[in-house]
Amino acid sequence: MGPFASSKGNKYILVAVDYLSKWVEAKAIPTNDARVIVKFFKSLFSQFGKPKAIISDRGTHLCNDQFARIMSKYGVTYRLSTAYHPQTSGQVEVTNRGLKRILERTVGENRALWSDKLEDALWEFRTAFKNFVGCTPY
Repeated sequence: MGPFASSKGNKYILVAVDYLSKWVEAKAIPTNDARVIVKFFKSLFSQFGKPKAIISDRGTHLCNDQFARIMSKYGVTYRLSTAYHPQTSGQVEVTNRGLKRILERTVGENRALWSDKLEDALWEFRTAFKNFVGCTPY
């Protein structure tokens, strides 16, 4: 998501959603270039293990040779969502809207501190009851 007003040098929020559990990971990042994106995914892989597949939108930060090479190296199937068909990446779109709404409410008037409040917004989002799962993750 982004770009947003700079907050401690960060202008974007990179969001990853597990389609089975609906678990959300998000990180404030300064740019959305391939190097930063690859570092984020490597961090996720080391923490949670590699997924079988990744589905992403057609953003240039995810549609490049560097990202494709890393996915190939880890043996992760990489698919692009259909252009102009948001249902393909619907779970991420719903998550983005929810996180953004929580973050706006958490930050209030001082929008320059949004990156400081991202963890709080993530906690609120993660612990909310989800009808499609039937429980909180805790």
